[in-house]
Amino acid sequence: MAGKGRVVVAMSGGVDSSVAAALLVESGSEVVGVTMHLAGDSSRCCSLDDAEDARAVADALGIRFYVANYTHAFQKEVIEKFADSYLAGRTPIPCVACNKRFKFDHLMERARVLGGEAVATGHYAQIRQEADGGSWTLHRPLDRQKDQTYFLFQLDQEQLSRTLFPLGGLEKEEVREHARRLGLVTADKAESQEICFVPDGDYASVVERIRPQARERGGEIVDQSGRVLGEHSGIHRFTIGQRHGLGVHVGRPIYVTHIDPVLRRVTVGDAEDLEIESIQVEGVHWISGCPPKTPIRSRVQVRYRHAGALAEIAQIGPAEVRVKFLEPVRAPAPGQAAVFYAPDGLISEQVLGGGWIASRPRSTQTVRRGEASL
Repeated sequence: MAGKGRVVVAMSGGVDSSVAAALLVESGSEVVGVTMHLAGDSSRCCSLDDAEDARAVADALGIRFYVANYTHAFQKEVIEKFADSYLAGRTPIPCVACNKRFKFDHLMERARVLGGEAVATGHYAQIRQEADGGSWTLHRPLDRQKDQTYFLFQLDQEQLSRTLFPLGGLEKEEVREHARRLGLVTADKAESQEICFVPDGDYASVVERIRPQARERGGEIVDQSGRVLGEHSGIHRFTIGQRHGLGVHVGRPIYVTHIDPVLRRVTVGDAEDLEIESIQVEGVHWISGCPPKTPIRSRVQVRYRHAGALAEIAQIGPAEVRVKFLEPVRAPAPGQAAVFYAPDGLISEQVLGGGWIASRPRSTQTVRRGEASL
């Protein structure tokens, strides 16, 4: 990895961003570390404790280091929107918004102030440029278990041209070995598997703290025919596909199939009622900057750990598409990202773009029953 002038590295205080900075130092780049303090001291990511770990790494590497306080912006742009999404009957994925706004938009603004030619992060992804100075493309990393491309579909050509992902060609254990070799304090630091501002996994409590009115928004739980099975204490306690904690029992496993935020009604059904043939996706971004003029075949990933399913994507508006799956997909949830990958092979490599699952899709069971709604 050749040096690239002055590079501003987002240092979260974890092993990945620490090694990203270290590899750039070894490549000959002038590295400046920046920790973006986001979610407060109770979070498991980007806290002041993490900033101290990042500072210790910067000292060990001999690089300049700054802490930038973005807690107010993070509250407004990520946490409050997270709560509002649940109240709107959607299932948010705040890591996408965090990556776009803070790891890239805000970081690149900071880099310009610091005279940086590029930014770098510890993401597991790869960036390539087409031959003869063509457009920039985003690809999965070598370590597929750590693949983070699902969260990066909103990057544009300018951002890709000024971004480095030093870990894209490494396995996770190789990254830890580099950290141990350099004696970095983050070498064996554990990783958080939860959303940083929900460290205990209790999403409902976070929503109620931010939007206290959520506690007063109970409603009905109904079956596919509209028959009332029970009551709930708020739609923010439910997501599409949820099985446990429903508060009703019918003698067989049932799942949340639809959430109506206007009527505050939660609909439940059988597993087959979660099988969906098509979805509408809004806020679509194409990495190339050019939407396809005709329908295209793609492998579409509807949640982070989803393997992806082959589908046909057709433009239906300036930033809206219809995704028709070749085979039904289980429980795509409004509010989650739908990310489009090139359709080659079982595991596609290149990210084409993506957007947000918008409409309540129709299940294959509903179509067969001829019902008007789930």
